[in-house]
Amino acid sequence: MKANGLSRRDFLRNTSFVATGLATGGTIIFGNDFAWALSTSALDVHSAQTLLLVARQLFPHDRLGDQYYAVVVDALDKQAAKDAAVRKLLIDGVTRLDSIRGMPWLALSDGSRVAALKAVEGTEFFSAVRTATINNLYTNPLVYRSFGYEGSSVEHGGYINRGFDDIGWLPNV
Repeated sequence: MKANGLSRRDFLRNTSFVATGLATGGTIIFGNDFAWALSTSALDVHSAQTLLLVARQLFPHDRLGDQYYAVVVDALDKQAAKDAAVRKLLIDGVTRLDSIRGMPWLALSDGSRVAALKAVEGTEFFSAVRTATINNLYTNPLVYRSFGYEGSSVEHGGYINRGFDDIGWLPNV
């Protein structure tokens, strides 16, 4: 039975996410459509959301959903949980981004976001986020599929036996 458009099952599932996050002392970020959630332990919600958008701004791909960029934030959160210096670096970096225009970086227009990122481009914060994005976004096999990359072929006999002639846009001869 649905009351106000929310079934009992949906209610229990959604509240279990919240209860789990609160029990672990962390924060939870939900996707816009509630199709995914990210639980953080070392980063607050604002920092995690900002880092997610920074990763997307650095390497924008329209065909990738935020859940793929959330993997980057998860990796940064795990590093921050293990190392207080990394946690401080990330939180201070987000604070600096927020202070550049005198308002939260998340509230800025795309052009202002880019300008703010250029202002911190030479910092350790920028380098850490960029490196984490490269290492965690482009090594994700689910992202491979979005770009049509089938992965390594060495263990399958190489490209001559797998994928060498499966290009659909060449004329048949």
